[in-house]
This record gives sequence, C-alpha cells and structure tokens, in this order.
Amino acid sequence: MTRLRQTTTNFTAGEISPDLLGRGDIAAYSNGAARLRNVSIQTTGGVTRRAGMRTVVALPNASRIIPFDFAQQSGGMVSLSNNRMDVFINGASLGFLVAPWTTAQLPQVTWAQSSDTLLLLHPDVAPKKLVRLSPTWYVLQDWTYTVENSVIQQPYFKYADSVVTLTPSATSGNITVTASAAVFSAAMVGTRYRINGREISITAFTSATLVSATVIQTLTTTAATTDWQEPAFSSMRGYPSVACFHQDRLVLSGARDVPNRMWMSRTGDIWNFRMGTGLDTDAIEFSIVSDHANAVRGLFSSRYLQVFTSGAEYIVSGDPMTPLNVQIRRQTRIGSMVSRYLPPVVVEGVAMFMARNGQELWEFVYTDSVQAYESSDVALLSKHMLIAPVDQVYDAKRRIIYVARNDGKIAALSINRNENIKAWALYETTGTVTSLTISGDETYLVVLRGSQYYLERLDDTFNTDAGIKITSGTAQSVWTGLSHLNGMNVTIVADGMVRANQTVIAGQITTSPAALSIEIGLPFRHIIEPLPPSLSGVAGDGKTVRLVEATYRLRNTCALRLDVGRGLRNINLMAGQPTILPTTAPLTAGDISVSAFGWYSDMTKALWMIDQDHPVPFTLLGVKTELKRND
Repeated sequence: MTRLRQTTTNFTAGEISPDLLGRGDIAAYSNGAARLRNVSIQTTGGVTRRAGMRTVVALPNASRIIPFDFAQQSGGMVSLSNNRMDVFINGASLGFLVAPWTTAQLPQVTWAQSSDTLLLLHPDVAPKKLVRLSPTWYVLQDWTYTVENSVIQQPYFKYADSVVTLTPSATSGNITVTASAAVFSAAMVGTRYRINGREISITAFTSATLVSATVIQTLTTTAATTDWQEPAFSSMRGYPSVACFHQDRLVLSGARDVPNRMWMSRTGDIWNFRMGTGLDTDAIEFSIVSDHANAVRGLFSSRYLQVFTSGAEYIVSGDPMTPLNVQIRRQTRIGSMVSRYLPPVVVEGVAMFMARNGQELWEFVYTDSVQAYESSDVALLSKHMLIAPVDQVYDAKRRIIYVARNDGKIAALSINRNENIKAWALYETTGTVTSLTISGDETYLVVLRGSQYYLERLDDTFNTDAGIKITSGTAQSVWTGLSHLNGMNVTIVADGMVRANQTVIAGQITTSPAALSIEIGLPFRHIIEPLPPSLSGVAGDGKTVRLVEATYRLRNTCALRLDVGRGLRNINLMAGQPTILPTTAPLTAGDISVSAFGWYSDMTKALWMIDQDHPVPFTLLGVKTELKRND
C-alpha cells in the first residue's frame, strides 16, 4: 500500500466551484475547500467562525440601508422603506422623514455624499438631498440649482429631432410658443426652456405643439429656430440615476431618456451647470458614443473618472478636466447590472463591480504594462457563489466583500490584493438578508426573520444570529425582552457557559441556575469540508483510499465536532475537560490528532468534515492528513 501525507497550510483559495473537483492540477486546489459555510477566511490563511448578527432594531417594512457618515460623527446611515426614511446614528434612531420612493423603487435608488449632504437619485423620481443641519436634525429637500440673474443654471438638452423648431409670439412678456412637431406635455408646466440661449418659463399647456410662457430673458427674435432646449431632467424625460463628485464637480448621468449622457457642473459650484464659453471652470456635457447604447450604471472618482455602463467600462480623463481637454476612452467590455443598482466597492483603491449577468465580480485596475485599465473576474474559481446578487459592500476592517443574494445568503470574499488572496465563503442564517451597508467601520444588515424586518450588525463578540446580550446586577433566572425571537429555538450562553437550547415563549426564557449575563440568539452552523484528495501521480493503481489520521491545528478554539468516517462526533480538546468548553475557559491552541477508519472508493467525496453549531470561538489554521492507497 502507498502511504501519502498531505498538508493544507491555508484556505486562501476559498470554496471552489464543484465544476473544478477534477482539477487537482491547479494551484488553488491545494488551498481550497469544497464547502466553507459561516466561516471567515483570514487573509493569513486560517478560517474562523464568522461574527454573529446582533439585533439593533425592528424596521417598519422592507428597507434598503445607505451609509451617511461624517468625520465628526461616524456611524450614520439611513434606511429607506415605502415612502419613509429613517435616520440612525450608531444604530440609534433619530426619527423618520416622509420620502418619495416606494418599495418597488428601492433597488434602483442610488446615492452620493458630499460633506453633510447625501444626494439620492432614481430615474423616475425627482432627486432629493438629505442635509444634516445638526447632530440630531436632518431634512430631506429637493435639489435646487444655482440661480444667476433669474436664470436657473440646470442641465439642458434637446430631446426632439434636430430639425424641430420653436416659434415665440414675442420677445418679452407673456407669450405663446409654437412647435413644428409634438414636443410639449402638461408635465412641462412650471419648467424652463431655452430659446437661442434665452430662458422662458412654461405657464400653460394647450397642446403638444402649443404652450404659453413668460419670458425670463428677452428673446433675440420671433423667427422659428432649431436652437432650443428643455430641462434635461423632468417627470416627462426622467431623472439622473447616478452621481458622484470628481475634481470638485458634480457629475450626473444615467437619465432615463438619455442614459448614456453625462453632465459635469462648474468647478467649485456643484449646482451650476452653465456651459459658458469653454473656460476651464465651465460645465461639461457629452454623450458616450459607441457601437451600443450603454446606459451609465455607476461612477467612481479615482485617478480618472471611472464610468461603469450596461455594456462596457470607460475612463474620462483630463488633468485638470476642462471643456477643451476632456476625453472618454473605453477600457473593457464587461457591463454592469441593469436590474438593480449595486454600487462598485473600493478595495485598496481599486473599484470592483458586479457584472451584468450577476455571476461575476470584476476588479477594474490600471495596468502599467499596457497603460490602460483591465478587468479580471475574482469569482472565476467560485462561480456558484454569485447567485442573483441584491447588494454588496466592502468591510475594510475585516477585509471582506459581502454580497447579499436573493436567496437570503451572503457570499463573503476575503481579499488581500497585495498577497493575491481572493477566497470565497458562504454565510447562512435563519432568515433572509436583503440589504447591506458599512457605517463607521461596522457592517449592518437588513434581515427578514419570519414576517418582520430587522436592522442587525455583524459583531465579533456574538456567536448567535438575531442575538441580544443582557446583563444584570444580581443573578436572575427569567430573561425578558425577547419578543423578536418568539416561538424560535434559541441558543443560550449564560455567564460564559453554553446552556441547553430553549424555545422563546411570550418574549422570555428561564435559565437554571441563575446568571448575571446572557447571550441569546439563533444558532448557526459552521462547516468546513475539504476538496477530495488529489492523487494524480501517486504510486498505486487501486481505486480506494483510506484516511489514517488527520491533525488539526487550532487557535482560540473551544469546541471541535467532526466526521472522519464514523459520523459527526465531538472531540475532547483538553484531557480531563468537557467536550464543549465554557467560553470563559482558556482557549485551545495547538494540534489535535484524530484517527480515522474505513476505505473510500468514491474519489469525489471529502475524507473529513467539520460541522458544528456550538456558540463558541473556533479557528482552524491548517490540516495535515495521512492517507493510504491500495495497490
């Protein structure tokens, strides 16, 4: 018989797609796994039981959460739900405001922040801005553009064919305006038009070719002219869907009726879109012209302005950017999601975006060798992880990109670009995760549990989901305030000791003996299952293999439950100690060797598996296995 020793020193390839089970020849195979569930992959190589989900507050309805932080006050965010906006600081509610977005519109809401103002956009809703007036006072307002000499300096555009003319009845006062084709609608009453560069205000609608107006700036002629424009954004034409700030300009794009056009404000005056005469500080306007009509889906300000569209990725250059030197160049042809807005996440200065098909996460990075941006798929070896994504954020504290999926699970990518580590794991919980955001340096989630939505936070000190911690000055047995867990089977850690699970009834449980502190929440299982052994090139032509012994290198671990061929069983980590150690006891660190029995003839199956829901710390650094293969 051939004896073989294999060592897994890290898990930095993450969970590998089942399509690669036969690819023992690739480098990722030796550092990958068949299943990594509810564990975080450390960029140093080990895997740790993931942070628990701490209950913050119940939400009124299905919600989308958006960060709104300040240098002088971190931890801010807003929660958008049906015609409602709730404002939070460090998870504490400051109250709510009436908002214009319905539940159905939330997936397409986008945002951009400048200092104490949060811009909120949707292609079918007039854009709003949330302004922080004090640490506890916020207002939701309409956008207001700069007014110069009674002229509103908003973006303008001619949607009609170039040959369509407007004819004013007079050059001043109250006039009528006649169009050579149907261009007007009742929705345009109250808006401004420009004729030969002069502004009028529409006061009444008569027909699609005739309106009444008041002259704001004396017109130059009453002759028919093709030189006219209407507001670029309106209820008739739609509104911008994305925005960002670049080189002290406000950049708007993705309008419903002209999704490939971009507007940039004047330098230093973000609400002024006056085109001027081509001075360096004047506003800029252009369309992305290509062989496809690419709708702009995301913007990111970096060395260049990066533009993510439905069919390709572009950069807009100019240093500084002016009307005379602005250039736009296509870099790659991937395309971003259209069905909903997933903001690009920034990892170590590099933007990463979800592909249009929702099954690829691409990094958009400048490459010196080709002097251009290139894209690479960081989910190439783990395609099964990305299933209908609904939200994504980057947690810089943990170095993890979280991608919420429409099945309620979270695909978690541990990433360190400098070390070329891109490792996927999957988070599962009793409920459905629907939205994510980073506020301060904490990750918040919207989770649907039963019929109720909750705001929760990933917390490394919790080992349960929907968890709550309660302390008491004197030992007590009855614990209340658990209505969010009514009827659920919960895990309990009291005074650092794991107690038997209970069902919450009438918002309370009873522990015996009494305790001073307690963590109560929903259990979750972490699973580590290796890839089948790769035996190509190993002596012996037999079709069966045996795991003789496996040695697990642990750190900060209180419990180990695994299957090495005899079913799942708990392993004593310290001689003379109980199998499940109290969380307050010294944590185990070192090597634990476990003997195995039985032969395997199915070379597509793993030889061992860790599967446990004990609410205690767990970290696995590596595994060494000794195998025998028959001759």
